[in-house]
Amino acid sequence: MYSYEKIAKILRADKDVLKEIEEKMRLIVGHNEVLDKICEENEKIIKNRLDFLNVKERRAANIYQSLVDKLKITDEKIYELFERPVCDTGEGCKTLLNFAREISGIEPGFFIKEEKAKEFLTNIPPQNILKSLKYENVGELVKNENVFEIYSALRFMEDRDWLNNVFFKQYESLVPEDFEQRKIKVTVLNNQWKRAADNFLKKKYHNISHLKELGIIFVIPTKLQTPGETLRTFSLILHYFHEIDFYSRLFEKYAKEENFAFKLISSLRGDVLDKRFSAEDLGKKWLIVQRYLAKEDEYDWRLFEPHINPEAIHWTKAENDIARLGEKFNLPELNFWRDLDWVGDFFPTETGIDSLVSFNMIDAVMDLVQQKEMIKYLYHHQEALWNKIFISFVGEKETEKLIIENFDKGFVEL
Repeated sequence: MYSYEKIAKILRADKDVLKEIEEKMRLIVGHNEVLDKICEENEKIIKNRLDFLNVKERRAANIYQSLVDKLKITDEKIYELFERPVCDTGEGCKTLLNFAREISGIEPGFFIKEEKAKEFLTNIPPQNILKSLKYENVGELVKNENVFEIYSALRFMEDRDWLNNVFFKQYESLVPEDFEQRKIKVTVLNNQWKRAADNFLKKKYHNISHLKELGIIFVIPTKLQTPGETLRTFSLILHYFHEIDFYSRLFEKYAKEENFAFKLISSLRGDVLDKRFSAEDLGKKWLIVQRYLAKEDEYDWRLFEPHINPEAIHWTKAENDIARLGEKFNLPELNFWRDLDWVGDFFPTETGIDSLVSFNMIDAVMDLVQQKEMIKYLYHHQEALWNKIFISFVGEKETEKLIIENFDKGFVEL
C-alpha cells in the first residue's frame, strides 16, 4: 500500500487528496517522500512501543488493553508524585497545580483587566448567580466574591444564549488599553459553585475549563477517584496553559492592528472557514481549524481537507511537558508517551476486521476515564497527524508562526 493510501485510511480522507498535497508541497518547499517517511516513522515507533510493552499477539484489543494498562501505571506514578491530590479543595489540588505551572514554563500573558471585568458585570448583572448566592444586587456580589470565580461560574450558571448574545456582546467595546500583562490564574472553585456545575460536568465530561481572554483556568471541585483522572486533570491543565498562552500572543498581535475587538471575538468564538478551496489551491492553502470539529460532527467536510489544528499543538506541548516531568523525576512511565500524539494504525480484531488504534495519550486517557459511557476517542490522534504532515514539510516553529500570522484569515497560504 502506498504511504498516501495508508495515511488517507487513518485520516478517513481521499487518497488522491493526500497524493496531490505531497506533489504540491514538494514543489513549494522542496521536501521529497514526506509521507513515506511519516509511515516509516509511525511503524518504527509502534514496533518500539509494542516491544517495550511485550505485546506478543498484535491484535487491536490486545494493543489497546496494553496501552490502557500502561496509562494506569502512569496515572499511579503521578498520583504519588503529586502527593495523592484530591481536587475537591484548593489545598488538596495545590501540588498538582504547582507542578503544572512550573513544568509548562508559561510566561505572563495579555488579559482583560480585573476592573474592566467588574464593569461588565455591573453593566449586565448575571441574574442566575445573584439568585443562587442570594445577593440583592451586583454591587454586593462583586464586593464579596472573587471576580474570576464569578466569570468561571458564568459558563455553567447562566443561559448560553444570554451569555453569548447579551453579556459577551459587551466585548465589542474592548480596546487594547482594557488589557494588561499578568500571570495566568489557576483556581479550584469554592464548593458554593459545585452543585450548579453538575450539568456542565455532564456535558463537558471533565471538571476543568478556562477563559482565554481573562487568563483563567478553573477546576470544579471533585475527588480524583477514577483510574486515569489524575493524569487527565494534569494534562488538561497543561493544555490550557499552552492554549491561553497561544491566544494571549494572538491578542497582543491584534492590539497592534485594526478591528481589535472583532478579531478578538472571532478567535474566542472559534470561527472556522466554511468555504472550500479550488482544486488548484489544494496543497497550497491549508485551513486553520481552531477547535475539534469531530466533537460536533465527525463527518464535517473540513476534517477531510488539508488543515492544521492549533488545539492539537497545545496537546503536543502538554504531552511533552509530561515527558519532561518523567525525565526530571526519573519516571520512564511518563516518558513512554513522548511523540505518540500522531501515532496510530489499523490492527485486526477477533472478527478479522481492521480497527484503528490510537497511541495518543489524550485519546487513551479520555477512553479510560469514560469507559462506563462507552465513548471511544480517536480525533486527537487524527488531528495531530494532520499537523504532523504540515510540520514535516515546513517545520515545527514555522508552523506555529504561520498559524498566528494567518489566524484571523482562517487559512495558511504557501
